[in-house]
Amino acid sequence: MGLALKKAGFTGKIVGAGRREEPLQKALELGVIDEYYLSMEQAVKKAELVLLAVPMGAMRATLEAIKDHLQAHAIVTDVGSSKVSFIRDVEQVFDDLTNVVPGHPIAGREKSGVAASLDNLFQGRRVILTPTETSSELATRLVTSVWEMTGAVVEIMTPEHHDQMLAATSHLPHILAYSIVNTLADKYQVDEIFRYGAGGFRDFTRIASGDPVMWRDICLANQGAILDILDAYQRNLCDIQKMIQNSDGEGLYKAFDNSKKVRDHGCESDS
Repeated sequence: MGLALKKAGFTGKIVGAGRREEPLQKALELGVIDEYYLSMEQAVKKAELVLLAVPMGAMRATLEAIKDHLQAHAIVTDVGSSKVSFIRDVEQVFDDLTNVVPGHPIAGREKSGVAASLDNLFQGRRVILTPTETSSELATRLVTSVWEMTGAVVEIMTPEHHDQMLAATSHLPHILAYSIVNTLADKYQVDEIFRYGAGGFRDFTRIASGDPVMWRDICLANQGAILDILDAYQRNLCDIQKMIQNSDGEGLYKAFDNSKKVRDHGCESDS
């Protein structure tokens, strides 16, 4: 986000904060940030806008650390993949949610760390904001405008709907990618898997290279919605297993043909 804002001509100061100095120094060298602190409390003292980009499991502790050091008008937003749990954390820590605007950019990559940052990551990509009932319109407009500066397309929805949609479209695919790699690694030699795996296998399992800490926390934070969609997926998978067992070619064709039509239509509509 820092690189994208600077590319767009943002003239304010971008301050970074984290636990380790090495990546912060690298961010400074790459021009991602203008200065940094190892103390979150110190970093937010003069902030107009605070963007929380930490694992979901560290969110509440981070909120507690900055609570008493924010300016009265400072706006707080985040990039977490579970909005209900984030709002629950904020409610446990903050007395007033007027200046809190939960958010989530739908633009993840399997690579992490500041060296993998891009200045065009959000270009044309969606960012979902889920303002609470008490989030001010001014705060929501400001967070919207900042994301739009990066080239993102901002949409507003309820936190509950966000969590259900992301469980289906992001969390489930990541769980499946991790599961497939583990299943094959238990059964075959790892070098064989990737030697003979065609493009489809590599494309599908690419996201299994994602940060394990982040995805552990997402699964725990969005547990209910993820379990619901996993149940639905397992039922569908069992149906396909039965078709294969019963040599039901017609059933398999119908299932696969329907999937192809749905995906092709969806890709055309989104282009």
